[in-house]
Amino acid sequence: MKNLLIYIFTLMGVIAIAQNKQVLYGMEDVPQNLLLNPGTKLTQKAHYGIPLLSQLHFNVGTSGVSVYDIFGTSATNEDINTRIRDKIFEMSSKDFFTATQQLELINFGWLAKNKLYFSGGIYEEFDFVFYFPRDLAILAWEGNSDYIDYEFDLGEVSTTADLTTVYHFGVNKQIGNKLTVGLRAKIYSSMISFKSTNNSGKFVTRLGDENSPNVYEHSLENVNMSVETSGYASLRDLDNSSQVTNEVLGRAFLGGNLGVGFDLGMTYDVTRDITATASVLDLGAIFHTKDVENYEAETNYTLDGIELLFPPLVNGQGTLPYYSDLEDEVEREVPIDTLHNSYTQMRPLKVNASIAYNFGRPTDGGTDCNCMNMSGSIPKNQSLGLQYYSIFRPKGPQLAGTLFYYRRFAPFLAAKATYTVDSYSASNVGLGLVADVGKFNFYVAADNLLAYSNLAKAKSVSLQLGFNIKIDRE
Repeated sequence: MKNLLIYIFTLMGVIAIAQNKQVLYGMEDVPQNLLLNPGTKLTQKAHYGIPLLSQLHFNVGTSGVSVYDIFGTSATNEDINTRIRDKIFEMSSKDFFTATQQLELINFGWLAKNKLYFSGGIYEEFDFVFYFPRDLAILAWEGNSDYIDYEFDLGEVSTTADLTTVYHFGVNKQIGNKLTVGLRAKIYSSMISFKSTNNSGKFVTRLGDENSPNVYEHSLENVNMSVETSGYASLRDLDNSSQVTNEVLGRAFLGGNLGVGFDLGMTYDVTRDITATASVLDLGAIFHTKDVENYEAETNYTLDGIELLFPPLVNGQGTLPYYSDLEDEVEREVPIDTLHNSYTQMRPLKVNASIAYNFGRPTDGGTDCNCMNMSGSIPKNQSLGLQYYSIFRPKGPQLAGTLFYYRRFAPFLAAKATYTVDSYSASNVGLGLVADVGKFNFYVAADNLLAYSNLAKAKSVSLQLGFNIKIDRE
């Protein structure tokens, strides 16, 4: 158990991943910006992503702990057990780490004669969120001798994981001189899904009756725990990893549990120099009906076969037999039902918004008067603005605010710098670069650059890059 807690803290420091793409959002030079805002302004008449290379996205972070917090050196030379204990008590049950990775398989788009820009593609996405179960960590690390009558909250257990392929097709249209809108339809093919949320129950230790043979009573009260899975049960019967890989890949091509969703977006020129954008992504759900296996436990039970208190894990005491005794009795006395009921899972809804002030020299070859566009904005080579991002999670939305500066240095080169405050950090500096060499488009974006000198101290680090063929409008 001690090693498990150390492993969990290590994971929270090195593989937590967030979905916010604050550097890429609003960069009209990058075709993948359409996936963040279907209603973005477009400068190209067609684009074709290079298969498997048009978008690679990794974003690493954590809200509660870094690798350095546990394994780094300190002025007081605290040992690892003390550091873990301190972090357990510093963190709350709302601290989390997530993992999201995206790989774009196909991406394409073209401008039709009716001035509608159509785009579509396929991408694979892995999304995982885990909330820190503080009460259970305290119970495991400290034992319960100092927590008589304390109700350890089992409802803090909350986690989801999904491996999904997304098929999408959208349309973008400029309406008048000020407004651009977009809509994207999606079909989800879930390969593997895991969900355990909305749990409840208490574990409490009390002094037993003086006439009882046991000094203490260990009670499970109003327990209602559940785990929902799809795509997992059938994999247990496969003999080797190649069979598992073939089975999962088969689900990627519309062979898994299917779902539908939509993205909505808009860009509006408030004045000739001020532009506002907004988008809502993944408004949809996946319907899990195939290869479903769920587990439920509902009970009120008093453990009367364990007379002693549970020892703490520190100093190796976790090797004592009481934890295995507890585990054995719970498995024996608390029934776990295995069900095969279908379930529906909402996609993690994401919201983006921004407001930007555009200044500098015009980039369309015109002047500030631009008599050909009296009511719309004039594209400038610099922008300064604010962005908002949120993603809805089981325990509430995760939010981020970004201050950004964009500059186009030449017709073939542009950059964007960001400063973000979110659940991970209050000093996240990011930078994105876009280059057009002929019809070849390349972009790279990274954030939390200040932490690159010592990544162990970073609570979030991201990298996005891609290669496209982009044909600009004449």
